[in-house]
Amino acid sequence: MEFLVRIDVTRVYELPADEQADLIRRERERGRELMAEGVLRQIWSVPGKRANIGLWSAADADALVEAFNSLPIRPYADFDVTALATHALTAEAKAA
Repeated sequence: MEFLVRIDVTRVYELPADEQADLIRRERERGRELMAEGVLRQIWSVPGKRANIGLWSAADADALVEAFNSLPIRPYADFDVTALATHALTAEAKAA
């Protein structure tokens, strides 16, 4: 399944600078691992916001939550998840 996920990380910037830097370093490392595993497929920054939007892939919602829970940033982030279904145009294009 694919999911569109918006992650607000505003609270990370309330941490002391040294904790913030360490957390961001660990988060980037884990993000790279999730990308290599195919779980985090694409990620974009949201201009003007302390948030990102990503395309995530997981077997189901439980597996997605497991991936979220592996993120060092998890206690400081708010997640908004939308499950995605294949659109008819995509299905037609794949069939052609």
